[in-house]
Amino acid sequence: MGCGSAKVLPEASKKSYVGVMQSLVAFGKARDRGGDDDDDEPKKVLEKQRSVWFSKTHHHQQQQQQQLRHRDGRQQDKAAKYKDKFDPRVTARYDIKALIGRGSFSRVVRVEHRATRQPFAIKMMEVEAPGGREVCASELAVLRRVSHANVVQLVEVFQCPRRVYLVLELATGGELLERVVSRGHFTERDATRVLKMALAGVVYLHSLGITHRDLKPENLLYYHPGADSRLLVTDFGLATFGSTSSEVCDTSGTEPSWSLRTTCGTPEYMAPEVLLRKPYSCAVDMWSLGVIAYIVLSGSMPFEDDSRTRLYRSIVRGKYSFSGDPWSSVSNLAKDFIQRLLAPDSSARLTADQALRHSWVVTMAAGSSMRNLHRSISQNLRQRASRSSSRCTASSGDATSAGRANVAGK
Repeated sequence: MGCGSAKVLPEASKKSYVGVMQSLVAFGKARDRGGDDDDDEPKKVLEKQRSVWFSKTHHHQQQQQQQLRHRDGRQQDKAAKYKDKFDPRVTARYDIKALIGRGSFSRVVRVEHRATRQPFAIKMMEVEAPGGREVCASELAVLRRVSHANVVQLVEVFQCPRRVYLVLELATGGELLERVVSRGHFTERDATRVLKMALAGVVYLHSLGITHRDLKPENLLYYHPGADSRLLVTDFGLATFGSTSSEVCDTSGTEPSWSLRTTCGTPEYMAPEVLLRKPYSCAVDMWSLGVIAYIVLSGSMPFEDDSRTRLYRSIVRGKYSFSGDPWSSVSNLAKDFIQRLLAPDSSARLTADQALRHSWVVTMAAGSSMRNLHRSISQNLRQRASRSSSRCTASSGDATSAGRANVAGK
């Protein structure tokens, strides 16, 4: 992800290089004439020109090094800026390294434990504003309850009047789709491995009465870059406690700040009942996992439209298709798995436990084609990124593009 540019030799250096070549030719001709008395002169010219060329090149390299040092200095300045905002109790234990993310009421920085040198992430949450206090209380209530290999772990908490610092596991392996693209080879069996880990985390959350409400590929992170890394469900800013029915479940001992009627999440991943403002349950997470499964297997979205109205209409109707590449090469069992999750009627939707026991997941797609889907997935993701970029450019006055915006309202 990113782009680079080819190195171009500075114009002055090009001219000096031509001078060096001309001197080499002159030196060769002098030798051919047998002019021993003139041998020293071409050598002097050659050495002079060569020293000019190398000094120019060295100067250019020094400029590049200075630019790198300047860039590193800016990063350190940013780290220092955020370090100044941290409570002394936090900086006494953790060395602040770099800003890695931000939200409406929070900043996430990469840190290193001073004693063990182990890396962590600290989410610094502003709690002075009512909205920030509500989000922090909800996320903290959830994180204090969870302990599972496929759910991000809370390490410790520092509470202050204005801010709360959540020390979390640091996931360094990248987002789910980044890993899919970087692999170079991706089959249905690989997809089931991914979804199995995500489902394990969601089964655990639902068993505690926790509904995530914002499951999407960006919130599924790999713990480390290795091939054997576990996948973590992260970002509990919109998570809440609730029962498997539409009733509110107060398992924390305190009244939750949201009932399961709040319209919240990321538009393309919202379940129909959320958009219709009906009471809903943790089944909304299963709809989101159906969208994720569709993306993981194809690189495209089941529901996508520039018009928010048309997008919502498609979701409510459950209107999507398995047309285009690579769906002709995807097994019927995989499609059945998706269809059972993208059921408009939430009561007909698979639960997390049922999805984990679906034959496509249990058999690890054993009866499916082992065709490499990577090319089609990558191509579809690039096309979507290009369309999203065009929309952002066309509506540069908007705070965020329609496809990436989070909405939260009563």
